[in-house]
Amino acid sequence: MTVSSGTGVRVIGLISGTSIDGIDVAAAELRADGDTVVLSPLGRLEVPYPETLRDALLDALPPNPCSAEQLTKLDTLVGQVFGEAAARGVEELAGGAADVVASLGQTVFHWVEDGTARGTLQLGNPAWIAERTGLPVVADLRVRDVAAGGHGAPLAGTLDALWLRETAASGPVAALNIGGIANITVVPAEGDVLAYDTGPGNALMDIAAHRVAGLRADLDGALALRGNVRPDLLAKLLLDPYYAAAPPKSTGKELFHGAYLDAALDGLPPVGPEDLLATLTELTAVTIAAECRRHAVATVIVSGGGADNPALMASLAGNLPGAALKTSDDHGLPRAGKEAYLTILLGWLTWSGVPGNLPAATGARGDRLLGSITPGAGPLRLPAPHSSTVTRLRVAATTGER
Repeated sequence: MTVSSGTGVRVIGLISGTSIDGIDVAAAELRADGDTVVLSPLGRLEVPYPETLRDALLDALPPNPCSAEQLTKLDTLVGQVFGEAAARGVEELAGGAADVVASLGQTVFHWVEDGTARGTLQLGNPAWIAERTGLPVVADLRVRDVAAGGHGAPLAGTLDALWLRETAASGPVAALNIGGIANITVVPAEGDVLAYDTGPGNALMDIAAHRVAGLRADLDGALALRGNVRPDLLAKLLLDPYYAAAPPKSTGKELFHGAYLDAALDGLPPVGPEDLLATLTELTAVTIAAECRRHAVATVIVSGGGADNPALMASLAGNLPGAALKTSDDHGLPRAGKEAYLTILLGWLTWSGVPGNLPAATGARGDRLLGSITPGAGPLRLPAPHSSTVTRLRVAATTGER
């Protein structure tokens, strides 16, 4: 990656993860200092989806059918909600002034066939964000990497490679994000950084919690902590060929959905609610731990909603007895907001004319500028492309959260 020194750029970052709970919003100022990108967080907030919109998004996910009419309406409605979230970010986090908005949107389909990513779809048309805020918007950040032969996910490797290289000097570090899908970035002291999806994260747990208790999620792991792992169900789930596939690889709710869980339960003796949650929690922990052991990881830095699930964290610790478990908060990025800060970094790289993918992680044929830029209220004026090599990301002191 190449950048040059200059004044700071204030960026608003937006993303809604695969759990579809709402929109993570963050604000930060970024500047280049020699070979280091300095990211100064200005704060973050969460904007929940309206219930009707969240339900409509969930209804549009595989294996449910979805029409062009549904997608058009959802693209507009998500864009409008993202626009309102961005406006709140500008006013509440950035002091009323920002230079650009970056949006990773709402993923509704990630097309992977025979281990190759063929396409990916994120909703939340950036024109609505630009219209609401008057700011230029960097969006559609995944597709270019896919077009270049990559998976377009997880893009977290771009941030983690810059952020954790010094931490990895004492041994390989894994940055782990547990959302609907879990992904890791493995950062060695030297050599290529790997980043890929490990498996279902919270996806199957959330489906089970809704079915057995009418909950969005197994809050605080309460159900799982009361149950016992069913070895027969766990063994059946672990037979999925995804786990044995070599990286680069990516997955989503196109694979890990309700019908998938039904197929796993089919033919087994009845599984009680608590045992079901305990088993699915163990599945997520076991599959993550297996990948961490594969790369002899010494430290695991956890972010995402799964970091707040004590049952999952306890299971992960039990499956990784030799590794130190930390959260991204310990390194300056709030664990619930790390992906919004990732979005900020990706937007800043594109805005600055710097490739934002990591080919060694995604499998792309080479470095690529990511995304598209929608103009704001005035003419689009991009800064001159940066020119010096950047190898580090430093996170300055966090100013606060909302």
